Formats: sequence, structure tokens, C-alpha cells
Amino acid sequence: MKEYKTITEISGPLVFAEVDEPVGYDEIVEIETPSGETKRGQVLETSDGLVSIQVFEGTEGIDRNASVRFVGETLKMPVTEDLLGRVLDGSGRPIDDGPDIVPEERREIVGEAINPFSREYPEEFIQTGVSGIDGMNTLVRGQKLPIFSSSGLPHNELALQIARQATVPEEEEGEGEGSEFAVIFGAMGITQEEANEFMADFERTGALERSVVFMNLADDPAVERTVTPRLALTTAEYLAFDQGYHVLVILTDMTNYCEALREIGAAREEVPGRRGYPGYMYTDLAQIYERAGRIKGEDGSITQIPILTMPSNDITHPIPDLTGYITEGQIIVDPDLNSQGVEPPINVLPSLSRLMDDGIGEGLTRGDHGDVSDQLYAAYAEGEDLRDLVNIVGREALSERDNQFLDFADRFEEEFVQQGFDTNRDIEETLTIGWDLLSMLPKDELNRVGEEYIEEYYEEEQAVEATADD
Repeated sequence: MKEYKTITEISGPLVFAEVDEPVGYDEIVEIETPSGETKRGQVLETSDGLVSIQVFEGTEGIDRNASVRFVGETLKMPVTEDLLGRVLDGSGRPIDDGPDIVPEERREIVGEAINPFSREYPEEFIQTGVSGIDGMNTLVRGQKLPIFSSSGLPHNELALQIARQATVPEEEEGEGEGSEFAVIFGAMGITQEEANEFMADFERTGALERSVVFMNLADDPAVERTVTPRLALTTAEYLAFDQGYHVLVILTDMTNYCEALREIGAAREEVPGRRGYPGYMYTDLAQIYERAGRIKGEDGSITQIPILTMPSNDITHPIPDLTGYITEGQIIVDPDLNSQGVEPPINVLPSLSRLMDDGIGEGLTRGDHGDVSDQLYAAYAEGEDLRDLVNIVGREALSERDNQFLDFADRFEEEFVQQGFDTNRDIEETLTIGWDLLSMLPKDELNRVGEEYIEEYYEEEQAVEATADD
């Protein structure tokens, strides 16, 4: 490795150095400070004998007397099946006091794009055990379904609940090909307190045994957050397409990742895009999100649940806006439901899973899953509209039918959405609760489910009780 002592400028997380030979984009750099500390970096830009380097560990302690060495290769992730059960930092180094990782191979973290012709269409249901997701906005293997939240809401608790409960129901019934389920958990910019909570939950529930955890803390350098999701996804691709695992990748918090992009863009003096974020942020996010999917002929799959906190709870902010364009829907964590004590506070009305219809239907469920979901959605939406009317005219001015829909909306939140963060409901239990709620309404209002299912699952006693209460 050729060594240079030609640093010309240090700006934020960036170091600029002069070179007299070609240097590759994304090439790994070792910078040795005058005190003897070695820091790793990555070439961000190279032109006319000058390179800009983003330093993963931050530029503190680096001055113009520091030595710069170009390794000659890009950043690679050491991958092996033995990574399951391990905790790594945001740069992929073990922090769990376990043994050194002996990799099967070292892989480029940028990954290779999946050929669209080779993609298998996502169609298999993943059971999260959360009724607001499984029943109303179903997650499908190979899908990318983000969670939109805001500061102070329990999205971390929801992420942990999904991480420990997610299963593939077909395999429980012996219909699978032997593929196992694994979770890759990538945390970016979280506090030490949040990290402690995550690890305590993983260890308490035993979920760590089938998980690989990447931890980038709030006091870690922001530039490290730009590689954390790529390290996590490289590990996921190895487990899915080389070892046959069904992998669920949870990335939190993508807002912190985007803030790191903005910080680097500002240090490079780039022309900013919307609200100061780089103009290439859409492309950058797509490079992460599009690494979910299935490949024809491969048993494994990668499913993504990115989590982001919307600044000021603004869904039109560039981060959720661009994420919504790339992904297949969103799960909305609602502050009003959270203030009412609903756990998890998922608002099913603005939530959406675009691939839901392909992953559900008849078979495992009570009746047709899609029809039941549509009927629950329509009834809850009508109840929500009537709540606005009650604020104007009062409940006494409404008809008996309208009062039934109001009661339905209340019970839907109290019994269907509300379940706590430690309750694991299978899809049968979720749809049973759904039918109990639909049975509050008159049969002639159930116009989205088949007559044969109404005859089989509609409970007359529920309708009589609802009428008596009114």
C-alpha cells in the first residue's frame, strides 16, 4: 500500500488528500493519526489528483501530518451462518464479547442488483402476530413495507414485537421446503438507552438466537450510518440466497440515515435539494430498499421493514415521501391512538400494503381474508366519519344504524388494534376477532363478504347484544 502525507483539508466527516495515481471510487482508506490511532474511511470522490474521503470513525485527532493509505479494495462484509446470534457495531465489528468471526467469504457491501427477470413475485404471507398488520395490511415475503412514525411514539416496541414474533405459517404446518426464518436488525443513530432496551428484549425472549444485530449509536460518527444498512443487507443476502433463510430486515431509523447523507452533502458543498437533503437521496434510498425480494429458483427471501420518524409528523417530508414512492405501502403509527393507550397504535386507515391481495385469500383463514379485511376497513372508516359528525350534532341526533357503526369503531380500536406489545396473535385469532366485531352490525350491512361466510361465521348473539346496548 502506498502511503501519503498530503492531507490538504479536513471538513466535518471528510478528509481531502492529494494523490499521484488513480484511486477507485468507494475504495477503503486507512488513516493513521500522529498519535498512532488508525481510522478507516472510504473514497467518496476522486478527480484531478485530489480525493475526498469520508471517515467512518470521525475526523477527531486527524491533522495534516496524518498518513493516508489506500487499501486497493472496497468495503467488504465477512459473512457466515455463524453470524446468527451475534451483535455487531455499525461498521460490522463484533461488540458482544464473543469470538472473532471466521467468515466463509467477504462480500462487497454494495451488493448486486436483482435482475428484474429473475425476481419471483412476492405472494407468501408472513405472520407478524400483530392484528393491525396481519389482518388489515398484510406483510408478504419479499416485500418492503415501511413503518412511518414520529418522535416519542413506540415504533421501537413495535419493531421488537415484529422481530420476535414474525414467522412463516406454512412452514409451521410442514408445507415449507425447510427454509428457516432469520431477522437482521440494523439500528442507526439510536441512543444508548434504546440500545440497552433492544438487547434486553432480544436476550429475554430468545430472539437473538435467530438474529444478527447491527448497532450504530447516536454518539457514533454519522458517516458510519451510511454503511450500516448495506452491511446488514449484505448479511441478509448471504443468509437468504446462499443458506436458504427467509430473512426479515428491520432498519431503524432511516431518518437518521438521511440526516447523515445531508451532513456529508453539506461538507462536500453540494447544491442541496428539497429541505437541504441531497438531490440523489431518492436514488440512494432505492439502492437500499430494492435489495428486498425473491429470486426464481432460490428458497430464501428478503423482506424489509424500514422504520422512519417523520419530522413534525409530516408525511409530505422528503424522507417519507421518497420512501413511499419506492416501497410497497406503509404502516402508520398514530399519535392520537397512542395518547388513548392503544398498543400498538397502528392507524389502519392511512396504512397500506400494496401486495396484500397477493399474499392472502382462502385456506388458513376464517373465510376469505381479503373480504373480511375490506369489510372491517369500510365499517371502521364509516365510524370514523361519524365521530366528526357527533362533534357537531351530538350522538342523540344519530340513527340507530349510525350508533352501531360508532360502537364498532370504538370496539375495533379496543379489541382488534389494541393487543399490547407482548401478545402474539395468529391469523386465525385475528380474523376471529374481526368476525366478532362484524357481528355487531346488521347482516344487510355486510356487503363485502360472501353470503356463505356470513352464514358460517356471523354470530347472531353479538348482533342482539349490540342492539340491546343501543
